[in-house]
Formats: sequence, structure tokens, C-alpha cells
Amino acid sequence: MKLLLLITLLLGSFSLMANPYQSQDESYQQVLKTGKEVSMQLLQTLGKNMKKNMKAGGPVQAFNFCATEAYPLTDGVNSQLDSGVSVKRISLKYRNPANAPQKEEVAILKALESLKANKAILPPFIVQRVSKDTYKYYKPLSIHKGICLKCHGDISNKKVAQLIKTNYPNDLATGYKMHDLRGAIVVTIKK
Repeated sequence: MKLLLLITLLLGSFSLMANPYQSQDESYQQVLKTGKEVSMQLLQTLGKNMKKNMKAGGPVQAFNFCATEAYPLTDGVNSQLDSGVSVKRISLKYRNPANAPQKEEVAILKALESLKANKAILPPFIVQRVSKDTYKYYKPLSIHKGICLKCHGDISNKKVAQLIKTNYPNDLATGYKMHDLRGAIVVTIKK
């Protein structure tokens, strides 16, 4: 009986050692799945509300929505996420200082900008292993709709320009053109 138990334990150990990367691969696949789902959840939440406000009151109402509601909506998405998972938006040219990237995030955004400047097609995501059990999933955000330029391009609407100046005196988030890299959505996943 002891011999059978020993053989079973040894065979079980060998099968675990036969593919030591399997659990890493499964972990990575889970990070990808979570990152994609959470980033899309935030994009859809903010996007549908932005569209509704733009339609209802143009760039002025859309700006006011963004200035007052984007963070509560992001907090709402975060409150629905599993423990250890969070989402935010970042940019090197941020409007709100709360969107300023952290040190390692700056490096990722600069790498994306370098790719863009060299006419490379940006990847749909980047996964960064921050520590043994923490990952960051980055979804690059580029300007693909002309409507975004109403508040982030060369501002022609004087009321919007004044709102930006009043609410964000240190604003960096204007002057964009179509297809410019705007920043990224970052999903932090702690295992």
C-alpha cells in the first residue's frame, strides 16, 4: 500500500514537472482575458455616455460630462471588478493630473509613441509583468473619430477652449490629429 502511494505521488510530481510552463501559460491567458474584458467594459461605459452627451449638447456638454462624470463612471466599473483588478486611463499628454502615468507606465507609453513615430502598427495590447504576481494589461488608445478632436484637437469652439482653460489650467491634452496615440487603458491584475 505504501509503495502504491509512493508511486502515485512520484507520478503526480513527474506530470507536474513535465510541463512547468503550463501554469504560467494559463496564468497569462487569464491575464489576457481579464485585461481585454475590463478594458472593453471601461471603453463601452465611457463611450456610450460620451456619445449620448455629445448628441444632446455638443462639445460643451460632452466636456462637462467628461470633467464631472468620467471618474465616477470609472470608479463604478472598478467597484464591479474582482478583488485585485483595477482599471484606469493614462496619457503622457493628460488633461487631468489623475491620468498621469506612473514610472513604468511612462516607459510603455513612450515605447508606443516610438512605434507610432516609426510608422509601425500598434499592437492591440501589451502585457507587463510588474512583479511575481502582478501584471498590467495596456490597451493603446488612438484618436479614430473626428468628434474626439472637438476637445483634444485644435480647439475651435471658444466656449470649450475656455472650459478647458478654467478647469484644467495645466492641460496637455490638445493638439492631437487623427490617428495620434492618445494614451492607454491600464488594467492592473494582482493574482
